[in-house]
Amino acid sequence: MELERKKRKEIENFGLLDDDVFFDVLSRLPAKCLLRLKSVCKGWCRLISDRIFIKVQSQTLEPIVGFLIQQRFQWCSDDIKIITHIPVALGSAALQQSVFSFLPDDVVVLSSCNGLVCCRSCFPFSDPAIYVCNPVNKDWIKLKWTKPDKEDSVVLVFDPCQDMVDCSTNFKLVRVRQFETASEDLYFSFDIYCSSTGAWRVSQEICYCSDKLLKNKGIYVGGILHWLTDGDEILTFNVENELSWLISVPVSAAQIESDYQSCIGESDGQLYYVMISENGLQFWFLEDYFEFKWNLKYSKTLEVLEEEHPNFLCNLHERVRRRPTIDSNPWMDPLAFRDGILLIRVCAKIFLYHVETSKMNEVCYVSGLGTYSSYLPTVLPYSLSLVRLT
Repeated sequence: MELERKKRKEIENFGLLDDDVFFDVLSRLPAKCLLRLKSVCKGWCRLISDRIFIKVQSQTLEPIVGFLIQQRFQWCSDDIKIITHIPVALGSAALQQSVFSFLPDDVVVLSSCNGLVCCRSCFPFSDPAIYVCNPVNKDWIKLKWTKPDKEDSVVLVFDPCQDMVDCSTNFKLVRVRQFETASEDLYFSFDIYCSSTGAWRVSQEICYCSDKLLKNKGIYVGGILHWLTDGDEILTFNVENELSWLISVPVSAAQIESDYQSCIGESDGQLYYVMISENGLQFWFLEDYFEFKWNLKYSKTLEVLEEEHPNFLCNLHERVRRRPTIDSNPWMDPLAFRDGILLIRVCAKIFLYHVETSKMNEVCYVSGLGTYSSYLPTVLPYSLSLVRLT
């Protein structure tokens, strides 16, 4: 306590109070800028590292800085340990594969939310654990993982506007699992971990659904978690009131005569459904949760995409059309979408596609991610945060 009082006194002596112009201006800047400004002087470094400043700055909407991608083996039970960070600004930074080297174990990424990342131990397990961490300041918390299952979908929920207080950072984990009733009906159940209590509990809510989770990760938008299924529906769970329901996707499989691939994501605080098929690349956003109303925001035919990017998408339409309907390794696959940026795999290459400008950047070959496996990789949008966990 004495050390904390001295630190705050030093900040006050530096002339940086809550109502001071420095505090007011700096707290409006994104984390990426503040990380550079910490080196200006010791006073700014102390201010930017202070929990009260971080709490105020966390109200700033942080833009996406990149994607975390980790490949998976299709037939082998072992986990691939390499995690690659793909920066959105490819010209200013190269791919990074040591983002989580500060953790004591090799991990598999599970979820990312407002700058914090949830991971689990790699299989085969020796001391199975779940980690919640902030790669920016290398803070991390280790949680016991009882009854580990490498297929568990565990989603991190962190809202800096609500869950950050002066002395601690609160978060929740939601684990969704599918079970079968005696009458062979399938349903999803939800387990919730609260950092404030340090314990797991089983929610009373269940959701009957015969579909399986696709790409095995949840998207947190407006207090609601969303999971894409391999059917025509999206599983949702309201974290606050613990209610779940199913949302029909904007275009069902019956309406599409060809093979298609899809993913869900977020942009401008809205849930998006991204689909690519013989009909082209489409971006839908959910306008109304109660009426399940979707609006088509962007659409490009395959012919137009090929005309715009002939060096990347040669014979795109013909290759997609000839692709078998059932294929675990499709020719094109939208991997993740956030803030108007789509990470997409085309054959053996990874690209960034900017929706507003139609700009397309080649990232790397799939083999550049560690292995040649392209089977349902885990892909998480990532933004920076100054939030401290310890």
